[in-house]
Amino acid sequence: MAPASKKTTDTKAASTKTTAAKAGSSKTSASKTADTKASGTKSTGKQSAPSKEMRDSEFHQFFLDELKDIYWAEKHLAKALPKLQKAATSKELAQAFEKHTKETETHIQTIEKVFGLLDEKASAKKCDAMAGLVEEANSIISDTDKGTSVRDAGLILAAQKAEHYEIATYGTLRTFAEKMGHQEVASLLQQTLDNEKETDVALTEIAVNFINEEASEE
Repeated sequence: MAPASKKTTDTKAASTKTTAAKAGSSKTSASKTADTKASGTKSTGKQSAPSKEMRDSEFHQFFLDELKDIYWAEKHLAKALPKLQKAATSKELAQAFEKHTKETETHIQTIEKVFGLLDEKASAKKCDAMAGLVEEANSIISDTDKGTSVRDAGLILAAQKAEHYEIATYGTLRTFAEKMGHQEVASLLQQTLDNEKETDVALTEIAVNFINEEASEE
């Protein structure tokens, strides 16, 4: 007969092994659960083309119509900004226009990505608002003297009018996209919206820091 102490030792060892096995099983189960949750989260974020019902809805069609509008606006602005850059007196303002010309080209590419995500061909529809804003900017160049801060103040005014139009448009389109469940589209539009806001702030800083003061003394 085995000593009582040895039986007790064997019983404790068996108990320890059982506990360890349960712990290992629990960890494996938790790991599988975490993997399943992670997989589910990842799949939820995927962008899918609109359903036929959504595609045919008046709201979706209106969204596409406004997307075509801002697409034309960005392309038109990309052509106008170099002229504003050339007309600027201040080096800082000229550099700001040059920088935003490059950013506007990126905005155009972003809109083309949005069309692709929606399974639509990128197409533009004339934006009367941007056409008018660019025409106003050209009038400011014609009505002000070259090499003056007054001209620069006018150019900033014209540029910020265009920025505010774009900010309003992108903000609304992002909200529309979120409402329709186009999360990836909404994210892209938000990126452009953030950039437009940054440009508006940069133009304000140039005006406040010295342009307005110099213009008031001319």
